[in-house]
Amino acid sequence: MDLLDTLVAKGLRRESPTREEALAILATSDDDLLEVVAAAGKVRRQWFGRRVKLNYLVNLKAGLCPEDCSYCSQRLGSKADILKYTWLKPDEASQAAAAGVAGGAKRVCLVASGRGPTDRDVDRVSKTIEAIKEQNQDVEVCACLGLLSDGQAERLRAAGADAYNHNLNTSEATYGDITTTHTYADRVETLQQAQAAGLSACSGLIAGMGESDEDLVDVALALRALDADSVPVNFLIPFEGTPLAKEWNLSPQRCLRILAMVRFVCPDVEVRIAGGREVHLRSMQPLALQLANSIFLGDYLTSEGQAGQADLDMIADAGFEVEGAGSTTLPEHRVAAAAPSGCGSSGNGNCAPCGDGASADGDPVPSRARTDLVSVRRRGTGTDLAPNA
Repeated sequence: MDLLDTLVAKGLRRESPTREEALAILATSDDDLLEVVAAAGKVRRQWFGRRVKLNYLVNLKAGLCPEDCSYCSQRLGSKADILKYTWLKPDEASQAAAAGVAGGAKRVCLVASGRGPTDRDVDRVSKTIEAIKEQNQDVEVCACLGLLSDGQAERLRAAGADAYNHNLNTSEATYGDITTTHTYADRVETLQQAQAAGLSACSGLIAGMGESDEDLVDVALALRALDADSVPVNFLIPFEGTPLAKEWNLSPQRCLRILAMVRFVCPDVEVRIAGGREVHLRSMQPLALQLANSIFLGDYLTSEGQAGQADLDMIADAGFEVEGAGSTTLPEHRVAAAAPSGCGSSGNGNCAPCGDGASADGDPVPSRARTDLVSVRRRGTGTDLAPNA
């Protein structure tokens, strides 16, 4: 296929596809799917070999968020039956992080619900980062606390944070359809503040919210323009009790095409399979490793993932290897171009239109919603049960 040859050549040169070429990937048929995966896999292996980076989420504060993001089980007015708790103490968060590191995670992602942190919150998270680094000197720490105020990114960096996550989620044109309490521009500004402070930018998207192919391509191109180092690709988990609870329009094939498109748009960036992979990729998860070089280990923010050991077995069985703490994730040219700090993510854990027949872009809609695969998190942080790592 001439299109795939062109995109592989561009990816190996670190060039972006045109908007039309990226859209053409999403429009390919299931008959061509393996060819698409094989082509994007060449780009993935060029820059990341057969390494898979493991990341581990620690939900520092769950539920009761004042924002109205439609995809989120922690949103204002959510009726989802999720865990709710206030801030973990630094030693509690450090213990939770240690479980992930023991399971093979190279990066720990500290996440807290809310519009953004107060200065007191930043102090609390800074102490948590310091506690984690004291126990595990080589672990990367990524903070995801919402919209940042002036000076907060610098304080997180001084405390030892390596990265900051704030997902764009969808295109600027449709952002107002999923959230009204803040803007797309607010999110961009926070990412730019993080980058200016020397933090590695982690920002991604959520697929399955009813967006068009154009929306998916536009957000991917925007992430490239922002020069995010890591791009988590989330697949909507339609929680009961949220506005998008009936949005079941993703198939495993659709998810693979989306991952391939993101890989072609961001050839030398850490592409992470994030929330919803177990729900929507299902038995096709190992094939997705041909496209993404990073995954979350264990559970998400408010939903449970597959067993941590199952993740490790999947990686090994697919012929990949877990990336060690001593290796550098990003290709040398990206590390050299990074901020002086020398830093190299987050998936949505709560985190699309259902119906019969085909979706607007022609993809077949699953015959039934796999609600049986959505499992609310009842273990790990905020509970008395051991975490999944």
